[in-house]
Amino acid sequence: MRKHTCLLLILQFFCLMLSAQSPAPANAVKRIQVKGNQFVTPDQDTFIFRGLNASDPDRLAGIGHWNAAYFDEIKRWGANIVRLPVHPTAWRERGQEEYLKLLDQGVQWARECGLYVIIDWHSIGNLRSELYQHPRYETTHKETFEFWRTMAQHYKDEPTVAFFELFNEPTVYNGQLGVCSWPQWREIMEECITIIRAHGCQAVPLVAGFNWAYDLTPVATDPIRAEGIAYVSHPYPMKRAKPWEAQWTQDWGFVAEKYPVLLTEVGFCGADDPGAHIPVISDESYGDAITAYCKQKGISYVVWVFDPEWAPSLFTDWNFTPTRQGKYFKAALLKK
Repeated sequence: MRKHTCLLLILQFFCLMLSAQSPAPANAVKRIQVKGNQFVTPDQDTFIFRGLNASDPDRLAGIGHWNAAYFDEIKRWGANIVRLPVHPTAWRERGQEEYLKLLDQGVQWARECGLYVIIDWHSIGNLRSELYQHPRYETTHKETFEFWRTMAQHYKDEPTVAFFELFNEPTVYNGQLGVCSWPQWREIMEECITIIRAHGCQAVPLVAGFNWAYDLTPVATDPIRAEGIAYVSHPYPMKRAKPWEAQWTQDWGFVAEKYPVLLTEVGFCGADDPGAHIPVISDESYGDAITAYCKQKGISYVVWVFDPEWAPSLFTDWNFTPTRQGKYFKAALLKK
């Protein structure tokens, strides 16, 4: 009996040694960090993101398309990151436990594809006044803070979840949604970051500016008082008139000289395309301008949206047949 026990212990020891020396899976991703104005891996390799937006996991699950095939297709289009927008109403209606199961599935499928993940609290409006553009975006300070506390606890050891986008599109809608100054907004974002960091979570917080996550001009004189963060803009084509480049630099591009910038929504559609609306109506000239600008400045971007019904859509059906902008950005992502 003693001899068998001895042999068993030796066997277990060798198994542990082999396990420790086993190479990481081929698709394993490395933790993303912030260094200066760049995203880097622990090896200090610079990483630039080119990706696609999913639609809300709750929606995809409801129509039977929240699955590995969806993530496989995102990877086949040349993406290295996927953004998962979580609507506050969907989070409440499905319930925290069930929604976390959806996110865990998505993170697993992303990991298997070698994709990074942005988790996005997808609200539009004024979090300070708790007034929103549509009922689907309704949330509160407490719910927002609780959401990020939950995410921080749940994903603190998961390098696949590289980013937490703290609030999708802040806007006061020309006063219709109340008032919020940049210092007031900065303080709310800093509190979110404090909660996340207090749980030992290393995901990089993403902070958007006003005008539906477009305007970052206050960052020049009053940046977020936290290290290791990045800034967000959604520079859709109708936000400014052509030529765009000089205005982009003035409104948000200048930030990339000092901090990392991640455009978590870009995209366009023709005026006659399904779902066409302000501010996304344009053509391939916008695609050429935004991709060239990002390449020149070392800015990361994620295209909206990998869904056949939400607009501007990247495909027309569940065979993933590309739309006009889908053809453009699929070629752009694969070209990289």
